[in-house]
Amino acid sequence: MQERQLEILRAIVDEYVATQEPVGSKAIAERHSLGVSPATIRNDMALLEDAGLITQPHTSAGRIPTHTGYRVFVDKLAAVKPLSTAERRAIETFLASSNNRDELFIRTAKILAQLTQQVAVLQYPDENKVVLAGTANLAKGSSHELAGTIFPVLEALEEQVVLLRLLANANTQVRVLIGEEQTESSLKTTSLVSVGYGVDGHTTGALGVIGPTRMNYASTIATVNAVARYIGEFLGDPANG
Repeated sequence: MQERQLEILRAIVDEYVATQEPVGSKAIAERHSLGVSPATIRNDMALLEDAGLITQPHTSAGRIPTHTGYRVFVDKLAAVKPLSTAERRAIETFLASSNNRDELFIRTAKILAQLTQQVAVLQYPDENKVVLAGTANLAKGSSHELAGTIFPVLEALEEQVVLLRLLANANTQVRVLIGEEQTESSLKTTSLVSVGYGVDGHTTGALGVIGPTRMNYASTIATVNAVARYIGEFLGDPANG
């Protein structure tokens, strides 16, 4: 695949995440400095569609990414930017005021859901206990990709065993499962971004974010990573033992 076609795929993902509307060649030409005409962009979009990376949801000229397109985006194109100083300070301030471990984990799930505007799930260290927050975000942000599946998704998220399976085998590397890659049949219209946390490189728990496949992957990966690091630092501080 040519570099320009990858850049067009990146533009389609970025535009679709931002607008929730199918993306046309004119919008890409106007908003992204690719140095080519809308006609050239249309030709490249046809190639991307043939490759199964984008699709036309209806008769409009716009295209949206497929699950395969999101996978290519995450693997090749998503530039993970560190959280801003203000965002990091907000996390630390919110979590540092926790009075005990239970409150810490509840607050962690809440701040993760708030920052990503998705559903956050957190497994306690070395326990089969899970905290969930932000389920309203899933309903609020649902688009056509979740049409008709929102209730099965919410029902699945009510099951502790499902949540534990989602976070199973997490380690220090962020894992992204997109759409059909999800092992839970009720969650194949969603994506999961998860990572383990712990002390001194030893993973004792995990946390993650669940949302529609149309999510801001770069931002979500950065946020999940930052929150996991903070929890590890908190647990490793003897003052919090």
